[in-house]
Parts: sequence; structure tokens; C-alpha cells
Amino acid sequence: MTTPERLSPGQPAPAFTLPNQDGSPVSLSDFAGRQVIVYFYPAAATPGCTKQACDFRDSLASFQAEGYAVVGISPDPQAKLARFRDAEGLTFPLLSDQDHTVSAAYGAWGEKKNYGRVYEGLIRSTVVVAEDGTVALAQYNVRATGHVAKLRRDLGLD
Repeated sequence: MTTPERLSPGQPAPAFTLPNQDGSPVSLSDFAGRQVIVYFYPAAATPGCTKQACDFRDSLASFQAEGYAVVGISPDPQAKLARFRDAEGLTFPLLSDQDHTVSAAYGAWGEKKNYGRVYEGLIRSTVVVAEDGTVALAQYNVRATGHVAKLRRDLGLD
């Protein structure tokens, strides 16, 4: 089992290009000059991930008004992401990281413990990338419920 290398503020954010829910490539560089909230979630259409995604959806306009874009990344295939977007009315990109390369680069893939069982999986995490492409904030093992409100407070938006 691997313990992920976590990102810290000031580090360059790892570059990535992943397919979105419709199969179109989305790159971190597409957001150059903007702040972007990159959040990693384990599985689309599960209760916790749905709650978190809907919280981001409901806060999207206020994030955008403050200059932030939002991108969700999970190991789900594109078709599942498209169904999730349609079912929940999500209006930000959902990216498919099926081989976990980007999640690992961001410290969001590694050893997890659940009910005494140890396994590798996606660690619910959020990384805020500054306009200059560096990490502004990195949060790991976040809770699905209440995370967006806490993130807004941590960013000084509330």
C-alpha cells in the first residue's frame, strides 16, 4: 500500500488532461490565470458524493463571482459521470481519472482505512489552484457533508 505524497501551498499544481463526462479533454491549463477548485470524490451517484456535488452546484455562482472555477474528479467512467451530471443538474466539469494517475499526483489516491479494513482508494480531497498554477490550499480526508461551507470559510468567502 502506498501513502500518498500530499501537496502543500506554494507547490506547482500537477498538470493534467482528463476526459470530461462527454469525452472532451479538459486540462488544468484551460484554467490558466483563474483560480480553480479541484475536488476528488470516490464515486458518482453515492449519497456522500451526491451531497458534496450538489453543495458545489448550489455554491457555483458565488464561487464564480469570486473568480473560482470548480472541477470534480473521480475514478468513474465517462458514461457514469454523464448520468450523474444529468440526474443532479451539475453545471461544472466532471473528469474521469480511471487509472488514478491524476488522483495520485494530487495525493488523493492511496491507503484508506474503513471499519478496520485497509485498502487503496480515492481519498476525498480538495486542492485550490491559484492563478499562477501553484497550490493555494490542499485539504485531505474531508467530509462530504459541510465541506463546501468549510471551504468557503477557509477561502475567506463567508
